[in-house]
Amino acid sequence: MDKKKKGSAKELRLMVVGSSGPSQFQLTNAILGKEAFSKDVTSISASMKNKGQLGGRPVAVVNGPNIYDKDISHPKREMELRRSKCLCIPGPHAFLIAFDLENISLNDMKTPKLLKKRFGANCLKHCMVLFAYEGDLDGAALENRVKKTDWYLRELIEKYGGRFHVFKKNWRGRCQEKELLRKIEVMVASLGGGHFSSRTFQKAEDSVRKEERRLRKKRSEEIERTWNEMEQQYIAKDLRLQKDAYNACIGAEIQAKAELDNGWLRTSLVRGLGTGLVVGAVMGALFGAIEGPGGMVLYGFIGGAVGASAGGTAQVAIKHMENRVYPPVRLNFNSIFINRFFAASRSC
Repeated sequence: MDKKKKGSAKELRLMVVGSSGPSQFQLTNAILGKEAFSKDVTSISASMKNKGQLGGRPVAVVNGPNIYDKDISHPKREMELRRSKCLCIPGPHAFLIAFDLENISLNDMKTPKLLKKRFGANCLKHCMVLFAYEGDLDGAALENRVKKTDWYLRELIEKYGGRFHVFKKNWRGRCQEKELLRKIEVMVASLGGGHFSSRTFQKAEDSVRKEERRLRKKRSEEIERTWNEMEQQYIAKDLRLQKDAYNACIGAEIQAKAELDNGWLRTSLVRGLGTGLVVGAVMGALFGAIEGPGGMVLYGFIGGAVGASAGGTAQVAIKHMENRVYPPVRLNFNSIFINRFFAASRSC
């Protein structure tokens, strides 16, 4: 049963969702005040997390593939949906649904139904609509347009409890960030100050924590050896500071790896691999029927191998992740590891 968890966190976890086009990536840039995504990005195939500040408050922003993206397979989409939940555990404080103000599609009007299907029936209470715009009109004029002029925009935001904000595509102008933060905080406060959660978010958290324990155990000798080396070099207060810094970095690094690869995601990967194998084999066999019984066997085998290749590629990526060289202690492990891993994946 979907539920809301009480309590608050200093860091706001924001899940940015879009149905098509670059709006969700423009919104992410606007929130972070930096170019996390280049202006020509219109879709991604793998979920990502970036960290930064919004109006002086720390935020973690999670982007998944466009929810209507037809460029990725159903098994891949399902795995990335799971991965986006792992990246946002224990749950987002807000879902930000990004649309282009001048390009509202029929799919956009159907988004609430799909959101409830993918995240849970109560997720709409934690949603806010964000309209991207370009031009010189001020925010008040645009908000007036949304509320009073364009009926289809009113109809859209009413599906999300009337909560909305307009933001400039030019993310370099930071004048809008405080008002956006204020609206998000008001929404979160109205819901008791907690984050959204559901059975699947709880499953994601359990799987990530289990993977963290496994990774920590795997590196226990290395961690103990490093502690011993520190004890040879530092004393008293300096030793505590060094250990605390090291532990924090190791913890962030292990969490980042566990969010990207854990038992729940591997289960999804195996299912996708099996589905690809079966579908590929069937299609290959149908094609091979033209060549007779021998052709059915041959093309069925080839089709199955091709259908499984996507899962195999993902498995190679996961193996590659396990063998990464870790960045220096002074750097932000979480952001660096995630950004470098996905950069490496895209270049393969």
